[in-house]
Amino acid sequence: MDRLDEVAGIGRHAAQVLIAEVGLDMGQFPTPRHLVSWARLSPRTIQSGARHRSGATGKGNPYLKAALGEAATAAAKTDTFLGERYRRLLRRIGKLKALVAVARSILVIVWHLLADPPPASMTWAPTTPTASTRAARPAAWCTNSRRSATGSPLSPPPDQTTSG
Repeated sequence: MDRLDEVAGIGRHAAQVLIAEVGLDMGQFPTPRHLVSWARLSPRTIQSGARHRSGATGKGNPYLKAALGEAATAAAKTDTFLGERYRRLLRRIGKLKALVAVARSILVIVWHLLADPPPASMTWAPTTPTASTRAARPAAWCTNSRRSATGSPLSPPPDQTTSG
């Protein structure tokens, strides 16, 4: 619940509703598209010949859609990726369709957070490699297996022997 609470627009109550309605086991949804389709937030296209038009998303779970709608409305007011997405879509497709698109994006983020649980001893502080781990790491940025003669910020300086 704490990981879901960090997403823009999702508060403690919305996280509780999402977990209650979707569950913690994402094994039943192999991809985020399966979850979005199950929640009836997938965009539909109705085609007849050369004519295309968008269709309704469907009814789905009313509690889940209500929580995602509130989260999308809150996320639209923030200065995050979801807020920028809402404002970008608002100019083209209108307010309600943009909110549904942001709700779909939130549901995809929720799937990724629940499908990949954190390790038990997860630290949020960034780790910087020490000099010993940098020297032991292979030179993946080179095209061959030899280390670069010019060096890089990640590699230790080459041994310099003076002759003379």
